[in-house]
Amino acid sequence: MAFFDLVDFDNHEQVVFCSDEASGLKAIIAVHSTKLGAAVGGCRMWDYASDEEALVDVLRLSKGMTYKNAMAGLTMGGGKSVIIGDAKTLKSDELFKAFGRALNGLGGRYLSAEDVNITTADIAIANTETPYVTGTEGKSGNPAPFTALGTFLGIKASAKHKLGRDDLKGLTVAVQGLGSVGFYLCEHLHKAGANLVVNDINKEALDKAQRQFNAEVVGLNDIYDVDCDIYAPCALGATINDSTIDRIKAKIVAGCANNQLAEPRHDQALVERGILYAPDYVINAGGIINVSFEEDYSSDKATRKVEEIYDTLIDVFTKADSEQKPTGQVADAIAREIIARGGK
Repeated sequence: MAFFDLVDFDNHEQVVFCSDEASGLKAIIAVHSTKLGAAVGGCRMWDYASDEEALVDVLRLSKGMTYKNAMAGLTMGGGKSVIIGDAKTLKSDELFKAFGRALNGLGGRYLSAEDVNITTADIAIANTETPYVTGTEGKSGNPAPFTALGTFLGIKASAKHKLGRDDLKGLTVAVQGLGSVGFYLCEHLHKAGANLVVNDINKEALDKAQRQFNAEVVGLNDIYDVDCDIYAPCALGATINDSTIDRIKAKIVAGCANNQLAEPRHDQALVERGILYAPDYVINAGGIINVSFEEDYSSDKATRKVEEIYDTLIDVFTKADSEQKPTGQVADAIAREIIARGGK
């Protein structure tokens, strides 16, 4: 593999491959940029089909964190880490201690928090071997409720811009994925009067959504065909691709998943179909915003900062309209400008 020629390699400052035979740890840490500060981003654990798939994922995710932190106005760079393996069978104290030692080897250039299949308890174990973690219990804690809040506010901003609606009452939202963030998001949407159509691989989560939110459950591949106002991708990335994009009936794509577009060109493809896209790293920044208040933590201050996502998205949408460009391209340009200015 010609690593430096990979499409998703974006002049990353550092990519570290980590392994520990005793615990079974196989991980990749990607530091995309430290121009705005130490790189910060979560760790996810996933049973990737191949090491190359894991590498591409961590490269894309770490770049997204650079742009996310810039757009959120945070003095943080962008990084991400992935642990390769089945979280249901491979997790152990020794594995996360080994991961903590790997983090420690970077000397603070990258701080890890939680992401898919990683909990605050897992991070606490890594914390016994390194100070270079964040999103810890007793401080900022679980970022999922804040990610969900920011996504909900981003959906409201999208509905305001596209539909001229100040509320979501009666709108149908198709939520793909009922993980921690997706379920919290459904709570907000239900309270706002939205009708929910959901899917997930977890039957227990689906049953709970049916009971609590009167949600309609559809098959994993059927979510793209739902007649809805808003499609909210909240599972893994790349669900907007050549196979799905013509099936989406929604007027808005706005969800908490990272890397929702399989390729950059799908940004323009959504425009051509008359669909408003809320750039993923802008709408889902609530969790990292909360983490940014780790020291001297204040939930109220974190919440007020998360609420800024609404106005940030309105600015992106307005600029995209005036420049007649896709929203993702506009957000990328703004983020790069912020980084070039050193965050000022």
